[in-house]
Amino acid sequence: MEKSSSIKQKIKQFVPSSFIDQPGRSRRSKKEIAQLQNKFKGERCFIVGNGPSLNDIDMSKLDGEYSFAVNSIYYKTREMGYKPTFYVVEDPHVINDNIEEINAYQCDYMFFPSKFKSKFNKANNRYFLNLDYSFYNDVSSYFEVPRFSQDLSEEAFCGQSVTIVNLQLAYYLGFSEVYLIGMDFSYNVPDSAKVDGNVIESTEDDVNHFHPDYFGKGKKWHDPKLFNVLKSYRLAKLMFELDGRKVTNATVGGKLEVFDRVDFDNLF
Repeated sequence: MEKSSSIKQKIKQFVPSSFIDQPGRSRRSKKEIAQLQNKFKGERCFIVGNGPSLNDIDMSKLDGEYSFAVNSIYYKTREMGYKPTFYVVEDPHVINDNIEEINAYQCDYMFFPSKFKSKFNKANNRYFLNLDYSFYNDVSSYFEVPRFSQDLSEEAFCGQSVTIVNLQLAYYLGFSEVYLIGMDFSYNVPDSAKVDGNVIESTEDDVNHFHPDYFGKGKKWHDPKLFNVLKSYRLAKLMFELDGRKVTNATVGGKLEVFDRVDFDNLF
């Protein structure tokens, strides 16, 4: 017991408490998520990133399509009515800074980390994933090592970007064609930002996302570490291809070249 306690204390020296002490999930949650496996088998979907290029496409074309979106996508909902089929939040900072907005948001399926279940209002369309945050834990053997879950009723793996969770969800739900949009894969940390280790706090408008308030003044975000995102994308690409499925990049511009590209407008 003493050894276990000392290891735990060592972890807490290096890792935010948000990323450790993951509680177990109820059998009910496990069963509810298991019922979603392959529910959309053979269908196509869009995974929406939040880069500035999202403002360069006609998102009304996603009406009638299955789509995943994350974090502060509600700005787009207010702007032009777009609402995703699936909504996902992974980052503790995003949850803490936007919990009222997140709780007020509604779409068909919503996925959150089970660790923070107490923060969210109860609803039948809200599912709680057993998210493994080891990727961010620098005393874990899986630190910055990408993993891809094939059974989200058991667990899902973080991988530097919430998009990685979305890719695992799309795989688990059975989608055969996945198109990425708004994945600019480029970040600029302003000189005015407050940087504390891997945590960045904005002091002005956000230049990295489709809306200036996304990570605007006073909001915190993590160092994007795009080299780590790239590792996770490569694994996701392989997992889909091994199962005869495909991920394609339909972003306008941007710097993400891991996936084959296609023109967004040509998909409709």
